[in-house]
Amino acid sequence: MNEQIPVIRDVDWGTARLMPDVDTERGWLLTVDGAPQSYVDLDDPTHLEFEYAQRLAHVVDHAADEGVALDVVHLGGGALTLPRYVAATRPGSRQDVAEADRGLLALVAEHLPVPEGSGIVVHGADAREWLEAAPDASADLLVADVFGGSRVPAHLTSVEYARQARRVLRPGGTYAANLADGAPFPFLRSQLATFAAVFPELALIAEPAVLRGRRFGNAVLVASDRPIDTARLARRTAADAFPARVEWGEPLARLTGDARPVRDAEAVPSPLPPEGAFGIG
Repeated sequence: MNEQIPVIRDVDWGTARLMPDVDTERGWLLTVDGAPQSYVDLDDPTHLEFEYAQRLAHVVDHAADEGVALDVVHLGGGALTLPRYVAATRPGSRQDVAEADRGLLALVAEHLPVPEGSGIVVHGADAREWLEAAPDASADLLVADVFGGSRVPAHLTSVEYARQARRVLRPGGTYAANLADGAPFPFLRSQLATFAAVFPELALIAEPAVLRGRRFGNAVLVASDRPIDTARLARRTAADAFPARVEWGEPLARLTGDARPVRDAEAVPSPLPPEGAFGIG
């Protein structure tokens, strides 16, 4: 049983709480202003509590052959759940994490430090600004999991941003983003149109209840300049405790509908979750 005490601290973007998991010796839940951000098991970095994190991990697993080290960029850090997973499953990987909330970074470094030699380098920087300064063709995988509170910031939703992501990826590299929306999916549809304008291959991972418009929830967008092994990805996501579907091709085109790509000048944040979603309210 975890006998640690909660840690509560004001950070740059709100009030962060590190809550010990009473059922796991060294498990911790991070929330900011009541919104769950990350779950970390310091003894088992491959344990992923949140469904969206499991889906991002499936993308990591399919980015290269098992165990092959990768160069990974993470936009958004939280408690560094996915970087820890990559370090554990792909030793020798080089990972850069851009997280704008320096107060949050300090909290995580103090209470949930990453092991020495993990290959994880954390940068206290705005995700878009850091990405624009990154070298061309320097990453095999780029993961965006950035929420200002509970919304994806507007400057990470545009065609200009998507072009920067593709520039930083190597040929054959993979982009993955954690997004959130609800029916009729104005934000999600605009993101599909935006990334389709930059990447030739797209897929979307989400629970059937979200895709059918029954509730607000997460969806993982996957983009690449090479074909995505959607059949393999679908088998993995269908086997999860909370199964998800993988959409691509014509079904994804129907979901996108007449949505248009978003430019910087007209970009808006993702919608505010309804009361009660993600533990908010």
